[in-house]
Amino acid sequence: MKRSELVKRYRIAENKGFRLTDVKPADTWKLKSKDHAQEWLEKGVARLSELQEKLYAQNQWAVLLIFQAMDAAGKDGTIKHVMSGINPQGCEVASFKVPSEEELNHDFLWRTTKRLPERGRIGIFNRSYYEETLVLRVHPELLATEKLPASLITKDIWRERFEDINTFERHLTRNGVLVRKFFLHISKQEQRERFLSRLELPEKNWKFSLADVRERQKWGAYMRAYEEVIRNTATECSPWYVVPADHKWFSRMVVAEVVVDALESLDLSYPKVSPAKRRELAAARTALRINKL
Repeated sequence: MKRSELVKRYRIAENKGFRLTDVKPADTWKLKSKDHAQEWLEKGVARLSELQEKLYAQNQWAVLLIFQAMDAAGKDGTIKHVMSGINPQGCEVASFKVPSEEELNHDFLWRTTKRLPERGRIGIFNRSYYEETLVLRVHPELLATEKLPASLITKDIWRERFEDINTFERHLTRNGVLVRKFFLHISKQEQRERFLSRLELPEKNWKFSLADVRERQKWGAYMRAYEEVIRNTATECSPWYVVPADHKWFSRMVVAEVVVDALESLDLSYPKVSPAKRRELAAARTALRINKL
């Protein structure tokens, strides 16, 4: 099994005909066991650690990983497991929930733009500006909270937001920010089982909210919204990866492989030491050996 085959299987770019039904939430491709996937994940995490060190040292590229999903699809666990081996100094996770009053007084890209990663670092968005084309698409009444002029809320607003997002992500790419986007694709049945688990296990009770059940009732609307988002914002420079999420062990492995593939595409390396710097290092080495320092 090759990484390139796995990455290509779930990659969506420039595909206006994409349908969510093209990817089965329970798919595990050629992997038939959790143990096999765990081996791949461990190798991926180790390789990711090596690449992140070079990304940090080179200090030229930044990486932005965006995670979107229905509730209980495993975003938090995926981020935790895939990023378990990297240096915390080189990574930052930003979670975006209900917008604050300050955020609603700005354009819809403002709050996420503030959290973009610096050069040399990996930034992770747990939900993102895509919520403005998902939650608001399913709940259009929430547009009123954004205080937009009435003349701007037209039938074209979603197309316009897709255009704005594509332009924004192209701008990021042209400025050295590698963008990769993940939709963790869970089935409605599997979500039900995970919700029940949260209710039945005391240590998971804190994760459950009645709001999750209310949103579940709009499952069809959300699936249509996600499909529309992916069709219109999957580009060559910032592709979507629709990752089967019914099996956590598989989705985590896929995400790790995609991130490794993305970092390897940057041809990262440690900064080269100049002749002057080498002479400086040689002098320091000599001084240390003869106890002058």
